[in-house]
Amino acid sequence: QVQLVESGGGLVQAGGSLRLSCTASGITNSINIMGWYRQAPGKQREMVATISRSGSTAYSESVKGRFTISRDGAENMVYLQGNSLKPEDTAVYYCYIYYGLTYWGQGTQVTVSS
Repeated sequence: QVQLVESGGGLVQAGGSLRLSCTASGITNSINIMGWYRQAPGKQREMVATISRSGSTAYSESVKGRFTISRDGAENMVYLQGNSLKPEDTAVYYCYIYYGLTYWGQGTQVTVSS
C-alpha cells in the first residue's frame, strides 16, 4: 500500500524559509513524477512544483525563483525548499506522486505571518 507522509510545515515570518519533506512508502519501482500542490483557504488546490524521474522540474509562476524542488530517488523522498516566503504562500501543502495512479499525502500546514 502506497503512503505519503509530509513533514516540515509550521509558522514562519515573511521573508523566512521553510523546507518540506515527503516520504513515500510501499514503493517497489522508480516513481515517475513527484511534486507539491497547495491549497489556501477558500481557493482551489494549485500546483506548486513537480520533478520527474529524470530530474526535470516545473514551477508555478508564483513561486518560481523562490522555491526549489528536489528528490532522492533511492529513498523515495521529495523536498520543497521555500525561500523569501510571503503571506500569500500560506496554505496546506500536499505531496503527491504519480506511480501508475496519483497518490496524495495528508498535507502539512504552512503559515507565513506578515
